[in-house]
Amino acid sequence: MLLTLKVVDKDGNSKAVTEGEGDITLVHREEYQNGDQIILTSSEKNIFLKVQVDDALGSAYVYITKNEIVYKIPDTEGRRSLSPKTFTGNIHLLSARAAAKEEIGNYRNLAVNVMDQHGDTGCYPHASANVETRGESVFAAKNAIDGVIENHSHGEWPYSSWGINMREDAEFKLEFGRSVLAEEIHLYTRADFPHDNWWQRVTLTFSDGSNREWELEKSDKAHILVLEGKKIEWLMLHNLIKAEDPSPFPALTQIEVYGREV
Repeated sequence: MLLTLKVVDKDGNSKAVTEGEGDITLVHREEYQNGDQIILTSSEKNIFLKVQVDDALGSAYVYITKNEIVYKIPDTEGRRSLSPKTFTGNIHLLSARAAAKEEIGNYRNLAVNVMDQHGDTGCYPHASANVETRGESVFAAKNAIDGVIENHSHGEWPYSSWGINMREDAEFKLEFGRSVLAEEIHLYTRADFPHDNWWQRVTLTFSDGSNREWELEKSDKAHILVLEGKKIEWLMLHNLIKAEDPSPFPALTQIEVYGREV
């Protein structure tokens, strides 16, 4: 399998590039500018890769359904949901490799993706929602699958969350890009009390057409739902019933889906 990593500017001009079979790295020795993008291409699609678009962000274990994946370097506002070390400085280490057979078969969190973005990128897992508070990056749906469970504050990293802007009809969707076997779901609701409210009950709808109502409580710990090997391609979190509390601000810090590949 041939992989290519490339950094390009806003006009598509190449700034750094590398390619190779199976396992590649790229050192980019410039500060990022507005409009810069990282482009990953693969001679194969519908495969598992381990990808690092920034050394401060860490590696993403992803399933790609396209031969070309475009990662847009976030602007100043977009970086508010990331560590302040991310995409800064004048030297950056990028990498990509095929996932090993043993990695693919492991029991793991199937939901986490530190390089998730808005839109149909062909890179999964992918989070989306019908509302994100004021369109700010620190309240984007992707924050709920970034692997960070710290939930005792809000509005800046590492307290990024999915914010619903007080919408009663808020919905969050998590897509895997293929069928997986889900064993457990862990929810970390934001717990910046007394600023925050919390959800007493939520509904999960799955790609197989089934639904589960889930009773929650006021807590900063993980809420755990056992599914026992449910085969799904996506799930939706909706019908979010908040508690009787003066605060109008419930939010989701993280969703984890533990299981295996089908």
